[in-house]
Amino acid sequence: MLNNSHLDGASEGGGASMGGPLGPGLPCKEQMRANVINEIMSTERDYIKHLKDICEGYIKQCRKRTDMFTEEQLRTIFGNIDELYRFQKKFLKALEKKFNKDHPHLSEIGSCFLEHQTNFQIYSEYCNNHPNACVQLSKLMKIKKYVFFFEACRLLQKMIDISLDGFLLTPVQKICKYPLQLAELLKYTNPQHRDYKDVEAALNAMKNVARLINERKRRLENIDKIAQWQSSIEDWEGEDILSRSSDLIFSGDLTKISQPQGKGQQRMFFLFDHQLVFCKKDLLRRDILYYKGRLDMDQMQVVDVEDGKDKDFNVSVKNALKLCSPGGEEVHLLCAKKPEQKQRWLRAFADEREQVQHDLETGFTITEVQKKQAMLNASKSHPTGKPKGEFQLFSVTRPYYDFLLRQKHPTLPTSLPQQQVIMLAEPKRKTSNFWHNIGRLTPFKK
Repeated sequence: MLNNSHLDGASEGGGASMGGPLGPGLPCKEQMRANVINEIMSTERDYIKHLKDICEGYIKQCRKRTDMFTEEQLRTIFGNIDELYRFQKKFLKALEKKFNKDHPHLSEIGSCFLEHQTNFQIYSEYCNNHPNACVQLSKLMKIKKYVFFFEACRLLQKMIDISLDGFLLTPVQKICKYPLQLAELLKYTNPQHRDYKDVEAALNAMKNVARLINERKRRLENIDKIAQWQSSIEDWEGEDILSRSSDLIFSGDLTKISQPQGKGQQRMFFLFDHQLVFCKKDLLRRDILYYKGRLDMDQMQVVDVEDGKDKDFNVSVKNALKLCSPGGEEVHLLCAKKPEQKQRWLRAFADEREQVQHDLETGFTITEVQKKQAMLNASKSHPTGKPKGEFQLFSVTRPYYDFLLRQKHPTLPTSLPQQQVIMLAEPKRKTSNFWHNIGRLTPFKK
């Protein structure tokens, strides 16, 4: 039977056991692993104290001052930080159970991250709200009584000398620090260690959590752009696009064949999650679009059509595809100009179904409040002198974690470049076509 020492892997060079140094100033791999474990435990305990200070030192005091704060203001400033605090206390207890105080390098904490990986998704709400918190806080900090009040809260709770916005940044930094810590832990964990596979899986899990948070952030930023796009369309009918959709997947020109004449109509199509919207370009003003209809993609099947005579429409087609309802009562024939365009559309329709399934699995939703706010913003944002149908090309929003590059905070060790944290927290993902597609909306080329 293998003992723990063997499972942890022999020390390099055949030297010390239980994490002792191999030579002067040269610790063995077990000692390095112990250091990382100790750092994880230490930062986790510090973080819990930090969350407690915010909840008890700030939120509790703010709630007493109904003359200064509404509940809505407090929700905007602090987000769901109380929920984070409750979860992190449970998570720390789980870590403590797996922590080997006498021999930290033998600790097996990887499973803790795996067991709680779905719980970490609550950080998505906090990170999405954080920019709103900064805006609300900056408004209040222009008023002296709020500056004095927040400082009094800090002193009363005996917190370190940084501003409230600095404290509120910590959870954002924390969630993108986990992959960095787990990467270090994996580096000093021998493949024979009982914790190796769990740490490896935990690293991937926490990278996925960071990726999910970043993706949700992108989607919520996009709903403003989509609302503005809708407000630029003439003769819009029916429900708002945001009632069901939150991502533009692909767009482009297609010829729509109508029954029974088999007449072709040139239309601009916009594929969102759950629906396909098609518009007509103005004959003179090519930057103006008129709404012509939409299809429910949840009720449509995509069929690749061979070149030649189509029996349903009795016309000869090239580069065509069909959208059909399951019972065949509704059939739409669409033709692209080139074979490669048709293939791109087929991929886009597949991407749309994957997106819908992914949103279902991850529980991504947009609240009614967020939808209404986006539509309200869009109604106010038409630049003067611009035709209604023209859609402004917005600058691409940088990934959410990029703003950490401009932040300094004691919770991140100065020895670790923040760029490392961001790179680990935000692994490469498939580039969205949203900005490419929006860029094509204006000006339209004849």
